[in-house]
Amino acid sequence: MGTGIAQVAATHGCTVNLIDSAPDALDRSKFNLQSTLNRLVEKGKVSEVDSNNILSKIKWSIEMEDIASSELVIEAVIEDMIVKQQLFTKIEPLVSNNCIIATNTSSLSVFDIASVCSNPSRVLGVHFFNPVPLMKLVEVIPAEQTDTTLIEGVKSTLISWGKTVVTAKDTPGFIVNRVARPYYGEALRIYDEGIADFATIDWAMKKFGGFRMGPFELMD
Repeated sequence: MGTGIAQVAATHGCTVNLIDSAPDALDRSKFNLQSTLNRLVEKGKVSEVDSNNILSKIKWSIEMEDIASSELVIEAVIEDMIVKQQLFTKIEPLVSNNCIIATNTSSLSVFDIASVCSNPSRVLGVHFFNPVPLMKLVEVIPAEQTDTTLIEGVKSTLISWGKTVVTAKDTPGFIVNRVARPYYGEALRIYDEGIADFATIDWAMKKFGGFRMGPFELMD
């Protein structure tokens, strides 16, 4: 998901440092984005000049120190509280006191993630949906510790990226994933009862349900 967030930010003029500890993951990210942009150019949805500009605004790096001058850092690692907390303790000393640190968690407690920071008031949730360039909605989730004066600035940035922004309480699943739990549950029951396989369920929900991704694609 980090690649999609980087694409959206760069498309709207932001300079982006895309950090990953695994060089192979960075190579895949760059290849996938280049392939995506090539397809958009072929379809006439993006000019070659704009495609090159987007790529030029993104730096792929394994060096965490490259985030030092960032005004906004968005974490998008796996949904594991310990992993996220460990990462936040590494991010905080590297950035300025004015840098906002956001988590892209889809359901974990933003309060708990922020609690490991010496200045948790600059931490909040910014939850994108996959695929990020196509899905307009973003949930902004202030934690109990979040400085409320930061919220409107973050929302304005996201709106400038072409997103539709809603503010959610810091509760499990926030808004969309809490509503989606029955969607996943019924899909699993349909499979367990032998009514249809994974691929058929995903196909039906995309073809007739209007979803961009099927329930099993989303769960993956």
